[in-house]
Amino acid sequence: MTDCKELAYEAKQGNKEAFAELYKAVYQDMYRFALYILKNPEDAQDAVAETVADAYASITKLRDCEAFKGWIFKILSNKCKRKLKEYTRKTEPLYDQEGSVPGDLDRDMQVREAFFSLSDEERFIVAMQVFGGYRSKEIGLILHKNHNTVRSRLDRALKKMEEILQ
Repeated sequence: MTDCKELAYEAKQGNKEAFAELYKAVYQDMYRFALYILKNPEDAQDAVAETVADAYASITKLRDCEAFKGWIFKILSNKCKRKLKEYTRKTEPLYDQEGSVPGDLDRDMQVREAFFSLSDEERFIVAMQVFGGYRSKEIGLILHKNHNTVRSRLDRALKKMEEILQ
C-alpha cells in the first residue's frame, strides 16, 4: 500500500483515486467531529461532504503533502462554524428537528461556545484528541510539533474551556 505522503502527492497531481484513499483514511474521524459539533447526523454528513468537495477542488493548494489531515480538518472546522451560525438564524428549535441528537441544549451550547473560544490550533488539537481519538504523538506529526508541546497545549486548552464553563 502507498504511504500517506505519496498518496497526498499523487492527489495533488490530480489522481482521483489517491484523493479517495486519503479521504477514506480520515472519513470516520471527520464525521465524528462534525456530529459532535453539530449534533445532527444530516448536517454532519453535509459538512463532511462540503469539506471533501472543497478539499478536492483546492488540493493543488496543499503546501505540505504530509499535512493533509490537518488541512482537511481545518476546512471541516470552518464548515461546522458556518453551520452553527446558520442554526442561530433558524426559526424552529434545533433539537426539535427530526434526526437531532437530544440533550441539554443550554449545556451543549455552552460547551460549543467554550470550544470555539479557543484558537484555531487549540480547537484542532482538542478535536483530534477528544473526537478523533488521536494521541499527542500523532497530532504532533500532523502539526509538525513535538508531542510534549501538543500535550501542554491540549492541557491549556482544556483548562481554558473548563474556566469558561464554570
